[in-house]
Amino acid sequence: MNTIKIAITIPQDLVSDIDSLSKYAKLSRSRFIADVLQEKVAMEKEKKIRETYDRIFSDDGIQKEQRDITQWLDGHDVSEGQEW
Repeated sequence: MNTIKIAITIPQDLVSDIDSLSKYAKLSRSRFIADVLQEKVAMEKEKKIRETYDRIFSDDGIQKEQRDITQWLDGHDVSEGQEW
């Protein structure tokens, strides 16, 4: 993994908590912060995807299209693509 050094300003009490938790986890401060940020970024990406799906599938036109396709498939003996 390529890394880059950055400088940030954060409250002292947060630094104390980070130091305590990173020591408990037997990680360097940098590794601990990187892990926490990586987890947060992954959660935000998942949230964005979920919100996009919710927005798309809450559209009345798309809901109707999905129902129509489902009804059509239910009315036909369509087994192709259902092997699993």
